[in-house]
Amino acid sequence: MPFIELEDHLPGITGLLEYSKPSAQPIRDLTQFLLRGPSSLSQTDRELIATIVSHGNECTFCTTAHTAAADLLAGENETAKKIKENIDTAPVSDKMKALLHIALKTRESGKSVTREAVDAAKQAGATDIEIHDTVLIAALFCLYNRYVDGLGTTLPSDPNYYNVLADRLVNHGYTRLPQGYEHLKK
Repeated sequence: MPFIELEDHLPGITGLLEYSKPSAQPIRDLTQFLLRGPSSLSQTDRELIATIVSHGNECTFCTTAHTAAADLLAGENETAKKIKENIDTAPVSDKMKALLHIALKTRESGKSVTREAVDAAKQAGATDIEIHDTVLIAALFCLYNRYVDGLGTTLPSDPNYYNVLADRLVNHGYTRLPQGYEHLKK
């Protein structure tokens, strides 16, 4: 049960964003820009960063939501699963492996990111902006994970909710639906 009164039909961060629309807007805007805006990292890559950070933070809602979004974008359901098991053997490029390691170091602490980790990413082909964006996405998802779990949000009662959410994130993005979320009430 959430620690504050939230809409029953809106689990996880969706309920929090609807609870406080003024604070939600900059959160939505930044997430839309970082995960769907122009980047040399694919949308799948950026969802994988969100997934690995959320997984490392043990945030069930965010891990499951971003795994579903990464799976939908990738058109398969193995890559996100494999990065959560072992980045080094996952079916992603060496550059992406290095960036995912940086994301996990950022999750631990910004001070955990080392020159060696950055150099390894650069040697694998990562640009400065890709390293920057990886750290920013990882830091942002630490905030989201703590926001979701720190207020005790609920998980969806129907596991299919994550597929519907993934479809919305992939096809609409992170902006608020123009019609709101009343249609999700059952």
